[in-house]
Amino acid sequence: MNELHASTVRADSDFRATSFKAMISNVEQLGIYTMLIVWQEANRAVYIKFDPEPAGVFEVIPALKRSLHINVELAAPSDFLPPLDQWRERSRFIDKFGQLEVFHYDFLSQALSKLERGHAKDLLDVTEMVRRKLVTPESLLAQSEAIRPGLIRYPGVDEDSFIRRVKEFVGGLKHV
Repeated sequence: MNELHASTVRADSDFRATSFKAMISNVEQLGIYTMLIVWQEANRAVYIKFDPEPAGVFEVIPALKRSLHINVELAAPSDFLPPLDQWRERSRFIDKFGQLEVFHYDFLSQALSKLERGHAKDLLDVTEMVRRKLVTPESLLAQSEAIRPGLIRYPGVDEDSFIRRVKEFVGGLKHV
């Protein structure tokens, strides 16, 4: 079964629906098995990771960028941090388009990836995820510790800084 994993924290629903339908109609023709999406409305960007990379997919991306007026990047949270156990099971179903199932990519994976990057907009996104109960402070702490041994495979991530950033973020959530 084809899968499309997507994340939308603050997306305009009409733009999101239109974008997904246009994207799905283009990628469905390629027979994609898995397409992982992280959506960022603020900069109108879609971050994509294919698993596996189907023939012809890179020829479709420029047309998507032009027709949707968005930036398309090839990336997923697992490019920046070790994949979390059971991330697929935590991905939330959105809709089905023919043989293509659409999911929100695991919010916990995204939240930790955003905390690792640490940009102001990322911190606002994670705060909103907590506010909407898409992730919990406890799960952020637990999963950051769970992936700690795997961080050695991500030389761009300073383990101590990452763990400290997660703890400081969670500590500042008393008002959420």
